[in-house]
Amino acid sequence: MVKIGSVKLGEFPLLLAPMEDVSDPPFRFVCKQHGADLMYTEFISSEGLIRHAAKSTHKLDIFEYERPIGIQIFGSDVESMKQAAIIAEQAHPDLIDINYGCPVKQVACKGAGAALLQDIPKMVSMTKAIVDAVKLPVTVKTRLGWDDKTKNILEVAERLQDIGIKALTVHARTRSQMYKGSADWSLVGELKNNPRLTIPVFGNGDVDSPQKALEMKNRYGVDGIMIGRASIGYPWIFNQIKEYLAGNCAIATPGIAERVEVCRTHLIKSVEWKGPIVGILEMRRHYTNYFKGMDHFRDFRVKLVTSNSLNELLDLLEQIK
Repeated sequence: MVKIGSVKLGEFPLLLAPMEDVSDPPFRFVCKQHGADLMYTEFISSEGLIRHAAKSTHKLDIFEYERPIGIQIFGSDVESMKQAAIIAEQAHPDLIDINYGCPVKQVACKGAGAALLQDIPKMVSMTKAIVDAVKLPVTVKTRLGWDDKTKNILEVAERLQDIGIKALTVHARTRSQMYKGSADWSLVGELKNNPRLTIPVFGNGDVDSPQKALEMKNRYGVDGIMIGRASIGYPWIFNQIKEYLAGNCAIATPGIAERVEVCRTHLIKSVEWKGPIVGILEMRRHYTNYFKGMDHFRDFRVKLVTSNSLNELLDLLEQIK
């Protein structure tokens, strides 16, 4: 049984990655329905939280059916991160996660996200401040290092465990790789072979099929796997991995009717949570992913990404079947 503090996750949990502009409550709803064991909010700016910015505080919305769920925060200032963690705890998640892995310039160039991989003492002091400030389990998501010359995840893992984090997720790339090239899980495997490490270690990066999940589980011994991009438009991947790990090699792919139904649910939830204007607008990024590979989808795509009417969109989706 994998546990983060007192949070029980089962024997080999599958985690939904925190993805900006993707892993909001509507998307999390369909992923939970299809087997995600632990989910995270989109990453939330610590500065936005302590200033009560509407965009940041809105991301604190969590729902009972999502549990267990973690709120992920990012920032560059130790005191701001501490105060943000205290605010996040008041939303009653099951854990607080710290983002030390985001590679994008807008984050890293401001000293947050993966930038902390260049300043391990500051990363440690920031993490300790958060661990000491909240009662919930604190976890960390990070990368192998800043670049190929500074793959310091082995040191980072030990030091963060020593000051109290309860689990670690490692995206098996460096910051300089961004999302390019292949993920290298070998150092993640070394973490699991380190007798000093007793906290759960989850691997992340390039797991886009049940076969790949089984390979990573067997080869590197991780406690679970975090799924990111492969779940976008394809929440079925969680249950498919579970079936495959249980020995079912004949995994059925969802048909058109099933894709339509899940996309429809996602759209309705998006409108319920964001309102009719933003909910419809932000759903547009998902349609192509839901219907990837369908020959006749091109006929519907333009209409789906230009319509501003919920009823019209629902009718269009029915016509795809």
